[in-house]
Amino acid sequence: MSGAAPTGPGSAGRGPAAPPTVWAPAATAVALVTGGRDHPMHPRPGGWWQAAAPLPPGTDYAFRLDGGPALPDPRSPWQPAGVHGPSRTFDPAAHAWGDAGWAGRSSLGAVVYELHVGTFSAAGTFDGALAHLDHLVDLGVDMVELMPVAAFPGTHGWGYDGVALYAVHEAYGGPAGLQRFVDACHQRGLTVCLDVVYNHLGPSGNYLGAYGPYFTDRHHTPWGSAVNLDGPDAGPVRAFVIENALRWLRDFHVDALRLDAVHALLDDSPRHLLAELADAVADLAETVGRPLSLIAESDRNDPRTVAPTAVGGLGMTAQWADDVHHALHAYLTGERHGYYTDFGAPETLSRALTEVFVHAGTFSTFRGRDWGAPVPPEVDGRRFVVFAQDHDQVGNRALGDRPSAVLDDGQLAAAAALVLLAPYTPMLFMGEEWGARTPFQYFTDHAEPELAAAVREGRTAEFGAHGWAELYGGDVTVPDPQSPATVAASRLDWAEPAEPRGERLLGWYRDLIALRRAEPDLASGDRSATAADVSEESVLLRRGSFLVAAPTGDGGQTLPLPGGADVVLAFGGAEVRDGQVVLDRHAVAVLRLR
Repeated sequence: MSGAAPTGPGSAGRGPAAPPTVWAPAATAVALVTGGRDHPMHPRPGGWWQAAAPLPPGTDYAFRLDGGPALPDPRSPWQPAGVHGPSRTFDPAAHAWGDAGWAGRSSLGAVVYELHVGTFSAAGTFDGALAHLDHLVDLGVDMVELMPVAAFPGTHGWGYDGVALYAVHEAYGGPAGLQRFVDACHQRGLTVCLDVVYNHLGPSGNYLGAYGPYFTDRHHTPWGSAVNLDGPDAGPVRAFVIENALRWLRDFHVDALRLDAVHALLDDSPRHLLAELADAVADLAETVGRPLSLIAESDRNDPRTVAPTAVGGLGMTAQWADDVHHALHAYLTGERHGYYTDFGAPETLSRALTEVFVHAGTFSTFRGRDWGAPVPPEVDGRRFVVFAQDHDQVGNRALGDRPSAVLDDGQLAAAAALVLLAPYTPMLFMGEEWGARTPFQYFTDHAEPELAAAVREGRTAEFGAHGWAELYGGDVTVPDPQSPATVAASRLDWAEPAEPRGERLLGWYRDLIALRRAEPDLASGDRSATAADVSEESVLLRRGSFLVAAPTGDGGQTLPLPGGADVVLAFGGAEVRDGQVVLDRHAVAVLRLR
């Protein structure tokens, strides 16, 4: 691609072998700032500037444009003093990897486990998370998905306001900490997916605009001006994104990337950025000899997202399917506010469990227009990631409360069975497997008083507009995103899984995952072998030779079983007698049909 960066610590963060480079097409003079001195850089074609000599690993540096302030490198691999401080060189090849025999695995059909590094453990670091990896192995997880770790302002945050996209958040352990974490996962047979955010940058510490036309007013997103993917000088911006993705997969041995809100990657160029990225990742997978996956978050309900690039698709391995969550959550809780307004009816859940999208060219009341397109029957269901909880659906509630706040354990068990045994790729959210009662609330750590106040006020206004007070039965005090208490409340309580209730739910999740892994009918993404019969009283999900049965009404249920069946797993009372299965109230059973 025209304008591609030369290799070096100031370009792709790949190591100290080459002099630092930076793209600053409008600058008339650029200096490398290091050791307390300015060192003039030399202009190169395409708006690039290059220093005279390499920098050793661990060297602090910055760039000065036209005599202005010293700024961190747009491709900084390390920001040990925070996003406003100098960059530091990092040699990713210095890590002695222990995963030489790692063959990886595709994300398709993997049991995914989403976690937030800062609240997953008491330490809130990569090394702190290592202590709990064996828990995930015992649970049966295949893939650990990390919420964003690119450097963001302050110490605490969700990571979706990252601004140094090539760096790793220092409070988590920096780039070396991420390498240790990935290596430890691979040595336990766990793949790693990293959540990356290319659709916007946070408001504090975002210096990209000072370097060049990284943003454009040709398009607008909920966060302001869009990333410049199709305007003048878009080539180096597209390269910035693609090189970043390849770096995580290559230099940090990450197995998959979850791409945040790709519907906000507004690109009218002949070839969409995602298609270009998909082909680049496919080439890298061939080079490294292991599967590499791209998982898109998209609210467009467009099956073209997972169609191959060869037939005009965007080439994503999989995409999140929020409609399945909405249908299941609204059905079990009875909530109908905000974007749940079109969800909750039995037929809606039945459609979601078999057809993926509820809005598939139909009218969306929340959006006020027709939305989405049907998923062709031949599309593998494993190309859609589904969940009963995730960071958004919990954390963007007014109080950050989990389903465990309103559902009993039987209902939680039903949600788990329907997610884990549906024809999709299932994802769990940290702590879900033991019915965690700790909330996951939204938190930030902005040093600027005006920005902190804006976040507080915006959060309160957003929840007022969504009618949370009515849902919670009175006035709602939204937790202060800037308060350390909000972070502390969101940290997992690792005593809970050892309690009787936690042990029971954890055992149910473990057994479901083991059954899914052992039975091809349950691991399959064949939606033609799937049928759902949902009423106000129960959910019946047929998966080949298996039936998931869950009473959801006020009483139990007795179901006729023509031909007979055997109970394989049960949460609560379930037995087969006289050609019928008898289920207690909110019991869940997995039956093998004869």
